[in-house]
Amino acid sequence: MRHLASTRSPDEYTALIDNLKDFIDSEVIPRENLSAAHDGAEVRRTAQELNALALARGLGAPRTRREDGGMALTWTECCAYLEQAGRSFLGPLALRCAPPTQPDVFALESLASPIQRERYLLPLLSGERASCFAMTEPAPGVGSDPRMLATTARRTSNGWVINGHKWFISGAMRADFAIVVAKTDAGPSWFLVDMDTPGFRIVRDIPTMEPFDIGGHAEILLEECAVPAEALIGEEGKGLAHSQLRLEGARLFHCMRYIGLASRAMSIAQDYALRRESQGTKLADHQMVQAMVADAHIQLYAARHIVLDVARRLDEGESIRHHSSMAKVFVSEAVYKVADSAVQICGALGISEDIPLSMILRMLRPFRIYDGASEVHRAAIARRALHHGLTP
Repeated sequence: MRHLASTRSPDEYTALIDNLKDFIDSEVIPRENLSAAHDGAEVRRTAQELNALALARGLGAPRTRREDGGMALTWTECCAYLEQAGRSFLGPLALRCAPPTQPDVFALESLASPIQRERYLLPLLSGERASCFAMTEPAPGVGSDPRMLATTARRTSNGWVINGHKWFISGAMRADFAIVVAKTDAGPSWFLVDMDTPGFRIVRDIPTMEPFDIGGHAEILLEECAVPAEALIGEEGKGLAHSQLRLEGARLFHCMRYIGLASRAMSIAQDYALRRESQGTKLADHQMVQAMVADAHIQLYAARHIVLDVARRLDEGESIRHHSSMAKVFVSEAVYKVADSAVQICGALGISEDIPLSMILRMLRPFRIYDGASEVHRAAIARRALHHGLTP
């Protein structure tokens, strides 16, 4: 795992975040076309235009090296950066820190061979190519339990032949290649597969509740899909360890981005409460509304500090498996509660699409399932606590 040390002074970092906040407020949020939230082509076109504006401001992908056009931020520095980016549906896309690209980059930077780096990682960093991570399968295949992996890869004289059925593969509808998780004789392994490889077929784009398409959620069939020997990523049989490496960073990035989206939701609700009257009194003066606002601030304050602690541990080279699970559960539930309260405060307006609150709510709800359902994480947290003598 690559660790970065900060090269910025506190004043330089503050100026960077101020620049990003102004970019999101003045350039990105005004470009959110709520009526086209489900038009993937328009969303991607707008994101590309915003990316050019971001680069002109000196803003780029947070964890990517400077020589590759990124910001080279530490994990701790990423917290405020990703929160600001995440306040807009389009922010992570504009700054190339949206899933699945960012976690795929993070994993490939650690695992890619020189050939893979040249063919896949560098074009991914530059935005010339897009990726997706193909692990999840329809029942009875792998979901939250990696032991249920059903896709297979058999070795041949020329490389590997992959057979399997994948579904809900985020980003696959616009991807140029996939990281496919398949079972070999040595165990779960990773393979790089170009989307135009014979035997690799997208069946459909699975509709979801989320607005602002980031590449769809595809169902994929791999039927006698032949790839060369150099398609194997890292070490054969180490796919579960590779997945954990990828997911730890992905969970943290999700938490950072979604804290920003939930914060924006409550800001919208607070502004509305200060204007709207009910029973001759501003909503902001009703104690029930005040309680929802207070709880939202408490939840986001706690969420930020949990994420900062996990980021610090990553910067110090610690294993974060246990802590990232706790952060993911807490933050995924906290941000949804905040957005739900924001919708409630705004009433009928909140559930409409005249303002972005209902879309924010729909964006946040799946996070309790993505990257491991809350129930699965709770079970894993409890097992580690009980069997390894961890104290709370």
